[in-house]
Amino acid sequence: MKNTFTLTVLSFIIIAFLANDILAIPAFARKYNMTCKTCHSPFPALKPYGNDFAGNGFQLADQEAPRYYVDTGDEELSLIRDFPLAARLEGYITYNQNKSEQSDFNAPLLFKILTGGAITNDISYYVYYILEKGEVGKIEDAWFMFNNLFGSELDFTIGQFQVCDPLFKRELRLTRDDYYIYKVRPGNSIVDLTYDRGIMLGYGFETGTDLVLEVVNGSGIGEEFFNGTFDSDKYKNFFGRVSQDAGENFRLGAMGYWGKEKQESPTGPPEIVYSTNELWMLGGDMTFSLDPLELNLQYISRSDDNPSFFYDDKEKIKTQGAFAELIYRPEGDDSDWYSVALFNWIESDQTDLNLKQFGIHFGYLLRRNIRLLAEYSQNFTAKYGTIGLGFVTAF
Repeated sequence: MKNTFTLTVLSFIIIAFLANDILAIPAFARKYNMTCKTCHSPFPALKPYGNDFAGNGFQLADQEAPRYYVDTGDEELSLIRDFPLAARLEGYITYNQNKSEQSDFNAPLLFKILTGGAITNDISYYVYYILEKGEVGKIEDAWFMFNNLFGSELDFTIGQFQVCDPLFKRELRLTRDDYYIYKVRPGNSIVDLTYDRGIMLGYGFETGTDLVLEVVNGSGIGEEFFNGTFDSDKYKNFFGRVSQDAGENFRLGAMGYWGKEKQESPTGPPEIVYSTNELWMLGGDMTFSLDPLELNLQYISRSDDNPSFFYDDKEKIKTQGAFAELIYRPEGDDSDWYSVALFNWIESDQTDLNLKQFGIHFGYLLRRNIRLLAEYSQNFTAKYGTIGLGFVTAF
């Protein structure tokens, strides 16, 4: 706890020290001198324009940022004039979290320091450092992106990111309730669709077709090294997705994931200490958006042939799940309030993974970058409900 407190204090000192330069507003809005609602509605949820901005390496195709780079007289040197820095802070008051039958002050629950932007034309980066739930902080998203390689629509990203980012970005959801199918790990498997290290290739066609290919370690982003490497085994895992826009209001996508992982086996002869698990996932997703409503759907089926890593008597586990998210913004981008309904469903041969949960969320924008919120979530599987009141701010 002492380390956590020290890191938190240092983080606030850094922001306070740089406040005159960062002007206490989010980095990208500051860079282009524009309102947050240009890209978000409400923050951190992205509009299509915001998705295009992120996909273009945090560069606006229709304008340049004034005085973004230092003029050193060397055309081969790109130095950002003012280092882009922003912060996000969240806190809640909850009741009956995880069926505790207790009220709790979860404030601050989360604190992030974020930085990102274009280092030079078509080369960009994004990093954030997070302190969450009173634990020592860590880096989650941290990647380097080459945009429009070879003058084409090919993008190349390397670093830490969420495997599910091309589907729906967990970090940009409006609710406390998560997209739980992305986090499922049957047995002792460490593979899911959240954070991992690897590379991502993306290509967009003028027809509205987007292709994404990821090659990842399949070991998450734990801090420990495995024999001097971040990967826990010799295998690499593969994720692919294709999506198609149909006009401005409808998008349909399909994804696939194949991987293999190796872990120490809890069974078998003493000299046989390792076993493998081969897994695959298939799914589809859809977004329909027509103001004032936006509907997001995701379905995933997963099969693991040996997630308990038994040497003999392997136990295959099949899991399927989905979520449906409905967002209501009564006045579109100009809405002062909004609401979200989120339903999560998971059904698995491993019954402790089963889930049926419905949540309703209401938010009010006190300022464009300050949200007040109320959320109720009912877990029908475990038969309990959770209430939360809180705030989210970015500056």
